[in-house]
Amino acid sequence: MNTLSRLRLGINIDHVATVRNARGGDTPDPARAAKLAQAAGADGITAHLREDRRHITDSDIEAILDVIDIPLNFEMAATDEMQQIALRHKPHAVCIVPEKREERTTEGGLEVAREANRIAHFIAPLKDAGCRVSIFIAAERRQIEAAAQIGAPVVELHAGAYCDALAEGRVEDRDREFAKLKDMATLALDLGWEVQAGHGITFDSVKPIAALPEVMELNIGHFLIGEAIFSGLDSSIRRMRALMDEARQEASGVSVA
Repeated sequence: MNTLSRLRLGINIDHVATVRNARGGDTPDPARAAKLAQAAGADGITAHLREDRRHITDSDIEAILDVIDIPLNFEMAATDEMQQIALRHKPHAVCIVPEKREERTTEGGLEVAREANRIAHFIAPLKDAGCRVSIFIAAERRQIEAAAQIGAPVVELHAGAYCDALAEGRVEDRDREFAKLKDMATLALDLGWEVQAGHGITFDSVKPIAALPEVMELNIGHFLIGEAIFSGLDSSIRRMRALMDEARQEASGVSVA
C-alpha cells in the first residue's frame, strides 16, 4: 500500500472582492476572508491582481500579507507593472496567468509554446527574488513541453474543461478531459515540475483530481466563495478539505469511515 502525500489546498479570495466592489465600500473584506480561510485549514491564499483591478486591489495585497501566516500565491499577468508589484511584495509564490480585459474569468492556460523565451526572461527576476514561480497552462503536451524550457519549478494545470464537462453531463468530454489531466500531470512530473491544478473545481469534481498522485496542490476559489453564501466560508472550506483527504486516502487504499 502506497500512502500519497498530503494534498495542499489554496483558497482564492478574489470574488470576496468582487462582491465588495459591486457596491463599493469596505465589506466584505478579502483580508478577513483570507484569515478565516487560514483558520479553516487552507494551506495558502491565492489572489489575482488584474490589470483593471476588477476585484483584488493593491491595498488588498498589502492587507492580506499583514494578516496571514500561510503563503500568498500572487496571480498576475506577465506585464512590467505586475512584475514590479511582485518584486516589491516578494510573495511566497507567483503564478503567471493569461489575462484579457474582456474575459469574465481566466479562460485558458498561458500560451507558452509561442512565448517561451519572453516568459523565461520575465520570470527570472521573480525567481532571483525568492518567489516560487508557477505557470498556469492547459493540459496540453505542446504547452507542457514548451514550459519545460523556461525554468519555472511549478506548473498549474487548467482543470476547467474537465469540471465543465462533468457539470454539464457530457460523459465523453468528461472522460477525455480527465485523461488529458492525468496524462499531462504525469508528463509534467516526469519533466521535473511540481504539479498543481485549479479552475472550476467543485465538491462534485474534486475527488478524481485530488486522487491523482502527481498533483500536490489544488487552488479553488469561485465555487467556495459561492458556497460560503449558503453555508459559511469555514464550512465550505472544511468540506472541500475533507473531500480532498478522502480522495487521497482512497487512492492509497486506506478505508474511509
